[in-house]
Amino acid sequence: MKNICVIPARYASTRLPGKPLADICGKPMISRVYDRAKLAKNVSEVIVATDDERIFQAVEKNSGRAMMTRADHKTGTDRLAEVAEKFPDADVIVNVQGDEPLIEPSLIDELIEQFADADLQMATVATEMTDAAEMQNPNNVKVIFDKKNNALYFSRSLIPYARNEGKAKVYKHIGIYAYRRNFLLKYAKMESTPLELSESLEQLRALENGYKIRVIKSDCKFVGVDTPEDLQLVNEIYSKMEG
Repeated sequence: MKNICVIPARYASTRLPGKPLADICGKPMISRVYDRAKLAKNVSEVIVATDDERIFQAVEKNSGRAMMTRADHKTGTDRLAEVAEKFPDADVIVNVQGDEPLIEPSLIDELIEQFADADLQMATVATEMTDAAEMQNPNNVKVIFDKKNNALYFSRSLIPYARNEGKAKVYKHIGIYAYRRNFLLKYAKMESTPLELSESLEQLRALENGYKIRVIKSDCKFVGVDTPEDLQLVNEIYSKMEG
């Protein structure tokens, strides 16, 4: 199997402008994400997909591979599909967010390994939540899944509703995805669906069209960078890692 990891990266960010180029211990964040993804054993190639020349140059300067994509894409999936179209020999496309500089390479490998199931078209990641305030935050997407770890639903609301306390765990969805290439191209062309539009969660389009999404449960600690405080924390973690 030929598997490609794609890291979509846009310059614009409401809370942290120029986020992909934010410095993390002497390297731009996008290069930190790239370097981590390159450590995955099951990935043939890692590519940063961007519509910004500054990001493109930063990646190439750090010996990475970047690809310029159209600026008018409405979603990250559309940008991902544009890259996938250029690799007809690829089997699985993994989407790693450009603001996850602590992405665990083994998790990328584990996602790819799910596709030993010939019927599987899409997979993602979840981690258990224990903090009540975090559970109630609509920015934290929750996911519930069946006994075979296939997603039943994703929501910004707290799911499941705990009418009977302690009967079910709450899982936070982590926005890392893997797709069979042919499914990704089809998925990107599907019309938006009612639940997707209501929750503003693109993955619901796949469920509403009857496709399964495999959910890997992970104990990895994810520190996505959305604010200056997140950036400071990640710099502190990298200082210890490289110290």
